[in-house]
Amino acid sequence: MQNTSTELSDNTYSQIKQVLLQARAAVLTTVNTAMVQAYWHIGKLIVDAQGGEERATYGDDLIKRISQRLTQEFGKGFTASNLRYMRMFYLSFPIYHSLSDKLSWTHYRMLTKVSNRKAREYYAEEAAARNSNR
Repeated sequence: MQNTSTELSDNTYSQIKQVLLQARAAVLTTVNTAMVQAYWHIGKLIVDAQGGEERATYGDDLIKRISQRLTQEFGKGFTASNLRYMRMFYLSFPIYHSLSDKLSWTHYRMLTKVSNRKAREYYAEEAAARNSNR
């Protein structure tokens, strides 16, 4: 009888473990998607504040001031260079609905470095397809 009880306990434990692992994965995906969307919106707000120009003359000063205030209120992650990445992210992916929930912020940061729009879109689609196959 002990053997059956142990097997039942092991099986139940495995099922509970699987539920928890799936929940963690879902939370990570949800958080990642929300942060990517937030960074896109931040990039858009910065570009809009600079008059929609790709290279605004007062852009660096604006970004530095916003960085200081955000860092003071929200902590790490809002350095001037990160805000520039968010700005570049918006300029590289100006259509909000084209963002993929399969890609992380790290993916998008790397993709913003691809200057050719068609190549960037291709790499984004390939990365999303590979991530959904996992």
